[in-house]
Amino acid sequence: MENIQSRRNFLKITSGITGGLILGFNWFSANATETEIINSTFSSSLDFNSFLAIEPTGKVIIYSPNPEIGQGIKTAFPIIVAEELDVDWKDVIVKQADLDKKFERQVTGGSGAIKHSWDRLRKAGATAKYLLKEAAAQRWKVNMSELKTEKGFVIHTSGKKLSYGELAEEASKLKVPEKVELKKFADYQLIGSTIKGVDNPDLLVGKPLFGIDYQKEGMLHAQIQRPPAFGMKLKSFDATEAKKMSGIVNVVSFGNKVAIVGKSTWEVMQARKTVKYEWEKEKDLESTDDHNRIFNELLNKKEAEIRRKDGDIETAFKNAYKVIEAEYQCPFIPHNPMEPMNFFAHVREDGVTLAGPTQNPQSAQQQVAKLLNIAPEKITVELTKMGGGFGRRLNSDYALEAAELSSIIKAPVRVMWTREDDMTGGIYRPAVKYRFKASIDKNGNMTGFYLKGVGMNAGNATRQDNFPVGAVENVLIESVDYKSSITTGPWRAPITNFLASAEQSFLDEVAVAVGKDPIQFRLELLEKVKSNPIGKITYEPNRFIETIKMVAEKSNWGKQKKGIYQGFSVYFSHFSYVAQVAQVEVKKGKPTLKKVFAVTDCGVVVNQSGARNQVYGAIVDGFGHAMFANLKFKNGAPEESNYDKYRLIRYNEVPEIEVHFVNNGIDPTGLGEPALPPTGGAIANAIFKATGKRLYSQPFILADEKLENFV
Repeated sequence: MENIQSRRNFLKITSGITGGLILGFNWFSANATETEIINSTFSSSLDFNSFLAIEPTGKVIIYSPNPEIGQGIKTAFPIIVAEELDVDWKDVIVKQADLDKKFERQVTGGSGAIKHSWDRLRKAGATAKYLLKEAAAQRWKVNMSELKTEKGFVIHTSGKKLSYGELAEEASKLKVPEKVELKKFADYQLIGSTIKGVDNPDLLVGKPLFGIDYQKEGMLHAQIQRPPAFGMKLKSFDATEAKKMSGIVNVVSFGNKVAIVGKSTWEVMQARKTVKYEWEKEKDLESTDDHNRIFNELLNKKEAEIRRKDGDIETAFKNAYKVIEAEYQCPFIPHNPMEPMNFFAHVREDGVTLAGPTQNPQSAQQQVAKLLNIAPEKITVELTKMGGGFGRRLNSDYALEAAELSSIIKAPVRVMWTREDDMTGGIYRPAVKYRFKASIDKNGNMTGFYLKGVGMNAGNATRQDNFPVGAVENVLIESVDYKSSITTGPWRAPITNFLASAEQSFLDEVAVAVGKDPIQFRLELLEKVKSNPIGKITYEPNRFIETIKMVAEKSNWGKQKKGIYQGFSVYFSHFSYVAQVAQVEVKKGKPTLKKVFAVTDCGVVVNQSGARNQVYGAIVDGFGHAMFANLKFKNGAPEESNYDKYRLIRYNEVPEIEVHFVNNGIDPTGLGEPALPPTGGAIANAIFKATGKRLYSQPFILADEKLENFV
């Protein structure tokens, strides 16, 4: 059913095309399958996994399988294809694909889409180009070595040329080669340039692209009342008044939830206010004070899961000339995407249609299949653009709500959350507390490194193979996970979003304690890794070093005029390296963040525009949440339920940001998340330089009232 649906959608796109080339390519192997001539209809038995189509006009169409969440994947994918195909960018059309198992990885999360699809997309474009050249060679009766391609044309050495559209039908009859030659990095013309997002024109005129815009004939609207606190469950409810109100179709309960269903969102919102609920305690109702107590108890207990042990950490601390110790803590925080959670579901006897903004459509499909006890193949998932997600939409709870509700009311329905629902219903970034210790010898060398992380439903709160591990002889890294009733999940750059800030602040403190420049201190450690790595490492020291040196150069590190103070941070995550220097100015005793320099090594930059936007956004996100974000709990309920109490960064608080990329030609890696983790540490270290005060807890504004207006 999936294949049939995806092909029907593709037919809508290519309707009216006669005699073009359609090239299927396998997302598992990236090798093209047999070509077919496009007619007004074609057999639904064609075993394609994805499609690259060339119209007789020369237009090129490609499905983009990964959900678009603002990371620019819908633009980056066709750029890669167009580069290898040698087609003019203005002739490329990209369409969002719905869920299809043939795509293998239809996930937006972990900054892995480009890394996963890089070779697959290049081979798809290069294969189509080969077929077009071969078709031209046969028509002209010349050797293929006499041909080149440029902007959608095959050109002979004599100067004659044919457009891809003119050659498409002939190319479609040729055998697809098993191997094709790919371009060298130095030959890229489109990749690495600056290209506007393909959805920008539609966004500017407000076309319905998002889940919140989704409409289906006969669709009902619903909002759901969930327990007011984590640890409570529904005892009873009275919806007598709500059922009398205009437009209300039904009020039903399922699990611990009550759904108000009606003909419009506004009518549902009004009726929801009249429903009376009775809740009862099911588990302990946790408060922030409880979490603080639990953190301290678990940090001081010996029981913990050992994540890594190198050498003899006990002896290192026993024989140390100096021991440096610090603790860092961060709170729970919500994701707060601009578009609240929403999803459409229509459960029928013959199958299920799901539609909406999800970062993991396959997970939504599988979980709904399990919930309804039906085969996943009977569930289609249409993907809409997302108004933010940051990991929240990797969880499928809101899609499950829509599917379960539709199955109960026997009608198509879209469930819409309010901002208060979003902020009080989970899923949050886990609250975490870390304890760091470092042993120092008489020569200022770090001989031991200890890290213990305690998280609330965080899983492993550490990254045990990351720097400075590999540079220190004696290492012990431990983790403790406390099972809280408060639901948590991935938040942009999971775990590393705060771990990096804490770790980089601590390394800065160690550098100062031994009298070394913070950058030089890290470079010395990385040189040790190069010459004699200790145990397993997941990073490349040379790339670390190059990124650090470049940000030092770009920021004019250590050479700023009086009154300007700099803080440094560097981190490796999602296979990418990001170094940052935050620049703080002090006037009348008040520190102000003026500028952030960022250098990123993410391999080949596919689109300069999208890449810069990702770094800008990550830094603003990292700065804003480190400085202001704080979700507190009392008796199981969040105390902040909307923006009147929950502090976010404001437009006038965004500093100047200068972005650079390491141009090394290495295959691309992640970029949506890696620029966020170093930000908090760079800012904290700059504030220390400016004020002499170390910041050990987020949000930073709680540490010093002078930071309330850090603009």
